[in-house]
Amino acid sequence: MIDVQNQKDKRNIPIQRVGVKGVEIPLRIEKKDDKEGLIVYCRATMSVSLPSCFRGTHMSRFIEVLNDYKEKCLLSSDIEKILFNVKNKLEADSAYIKLDFKYFIEKQAPVSGYKSNMCYDCSFEGEVDENCNFKFYLVTFVPITTLCPCSKEISQFGAHNQRALLRIKVSYDNNHHIWLEDLIKLAESCSSSEIYSLLKREDEKFVTETAYQNPKFVEDVIRDIVLKLDSNDIINFYEVEVEAFESIHNHNAFAYQKCSK
Repeated sequence: MIDVQNQKDKRNIPIQRVGVKGVEIPLRIEKKDDKEGLIVYCRATMSVSLPSCFRGTHMSRFIEVLNDYKEKCLLSSDIEKILFNVKNKLEADSAYIKLDFKYFIEKQAPVSGYKSNMCYDCSFEGEVDENCNFKFYLVTFVPITTLCPCSKEISQFGAHNQRALLRIKVSYDNNHHIWLEDLIKLAESCSSSEIYSLLKREDEKFVTETAYQNPKFVEDVIRDIVLKLDSNDIINFYEVEVEAFESIHNHNAFAYQKCSK
């Protein structure tokens, strides 16, 4: 049969990224203290660069490579292998992948001790450039509580608080590893209070009072987490953003910081 994708293109325009989005696939993610890993529902985005001489790329080959890895416990080193496989199969100069998934961690309520699962949106992201340099990014979105220091200072009764979302994106070399559990715990430690999926009355009292005793602006949260990321020698890049879904305003507050070490 005629291979239309391999037909020559005369417009002389190379394309930086062509590929597939929204690929739904179950993947096994390596989990801290669990050699079997965790099977997650994943939505994948994969792409390669396309030389000016080719009309199109072979989309099916992205899926072929993903299927080869769906039973392995994925780490950053596996993401690198996937990218080089895609790059070689499609004869491309560069390759990119992003795997979005929901990651569940069992969490214990602070006083009652009741256990429940917390869900975190996470991503593995990787790219290989034309010089075969590999870069891996670990991304997580962590819900937290913030309590307004100004509100606490000026109010006779209580202070407004709200749920906030802390996004962390970090990069590190393949000879090191950072667990999602540790990155999430680091994020939660910079909040006014952690968030739980199951709370009894005694837990709710504890969480409310903890937040009240630990008021933070989004600026406080971002500075606290930057200090911790700066002190981590494994991390060579980070990008963080905290967005507070304000309870007394019709807008949100946010803070953002990015650093390459």
